[in-house]
Amino acid sequence: MQSQPVPTGQGLLAGRWWQLVFGIVCMTMIANLQYGWTLFVNPLDAKFHWGRAAIQVAFTIFVLTETWLVPIEGYLVDRFGPRPVVVVGGILCGIAWAMNSVSDSLMMLYVAAAIGGTGAGAVYGTCVGNAVKLFPDRRGLAAGLTAAGFGAGSALTIIPISNMIKADGYEKAFLYFGIGQGIAVFIIGMLLVDTRKISAAVSAMSKKVSQARRDYQWTEMVKAPVFWVMYVMFVLVGAGGLMATAQLAPIAKDFKIADTPVSLIGLTLPALTFALSIDRILNGLTRPFFGWVSDNIGRELTMLIAFGFEAIGIFALYKYGQDPVLFVILSGLVFFAWGEIYSLFPSTCTDTFGSRYATTNAGLLYTAKGTASLLVPLSSVLMSATGSWQSVFVVAAIMNALAALMAWFVLRPMRRAHLGKAAEAQQGAVQAA
Repeated sequence: MQSQPVPTGQGLLAGRWWQLVFGIVCMTMIANLQYGWTLFVNPLDAKFHWGRAAIQVAFTIFVLTETWLVPIEGYLVDRFGPRPVVVVGGILCGIAWAMNSVSDSLMMLYVAAAIGGTGAGAVYGTCVGNAVKLFPDRRGLAAGLTAAGFGAGSALTIIPISNMIKADGYEKAFLYFGIGQGIAVFIIGMLLVDTRKISAAVSAMSKKVSQARRDYQWTEMVKAPVFWVMYVMFVLVGAGGLMATAQLAPIAKDFKIADTPVSLIGLTLPALTFALSIDRILNGLTRPFFGWVSDNIGRELTMLIAFGFEAIGIFALYKYGQDPVLFVILSGLVFFAWGEIYSLFPSTCTDTFGSRYATTNAGLLYTAKGTASLLVPLSSVLMSATGSWQSVFVVAAIMNALAALMAWFVLRPMRRAHLGKAAEAQQGAVQAA
């Protein structure tokens, strides 16, 4: 039966589409904590001379706390509702950048990064969890739109932040934007409604996607082999894509095309600049696009297609990337076929284990991003050991191809068996009653 709009409370702003918009706005407000950080590295180094490597440790701390604490924050959402978690997350994000504005030691910078990562993870996990709970009929699209807010949100403020750093110094940029973003998340967070009682067990289901008819707590979920299959796939695609994209600048330099002008779609830019610009756009668009596709043709088939394209794109980028035009086009394909993991995996997880505890469960799966990021430095080690980027690209392509095949030949039958077993158990319980 086709899902009907899920009631979320009383009043216009309690409607699920408004709640989705509020989540997207919150995600946009925290995007700078990750994607705007690069603008502050050089000014910090110019003032304190700590060295870029030491300063970038703060970014690593941010990513790890933003990723690995999401299950705990998701548990709080499932227990107390989304509003208090997002409100506190907004406060922490504001505090973090306010601390950065007055940091005079690396330790203070690192503490601020941990606070900011905790706040950003609270907002991220809550908003994605709300999206997959409120839209059982459009779960992929809703999760994709929400994740796109985080992926592309910084595009709106990168230029203003850059201009303020040049005009007034990085300190004021940290302070003003930190407080502004924190207040915005605080206000929007107060408009979120309680989604704890929305359950896949009582909601109408999508007729195009197989979905659970009971809700699993995280303690049950981690005992299910199908969860660990999804986790491994997330790591493979996450690490494979990051290994290729994180090294884009040194690869362009080694190919001797970084500064070569490229003319496409009426624009002329250096090849590397063009490729990095396309990253922001396509990395945002891919999330709702493939999420919408998965709502219509199924999660596993969409994964097979997307991860397969990623494998082909990565290998082709190495093979033909010496041509500056093909470098830009193929890097665009790589970015477009990679960002969808942030809509497909939360949706698939909720389809498999239900809506009631979706924030906690999707948060546990999201830690795969942190695991994948820890594997990325191995690409530099691999390049140094072999003296060529070929091995890096081949490994990354194989990882994505393996994940694509796992989606169809492993995840699909395992999910069917899992859902079928749960349905039989539920039917037996009804008959017994």
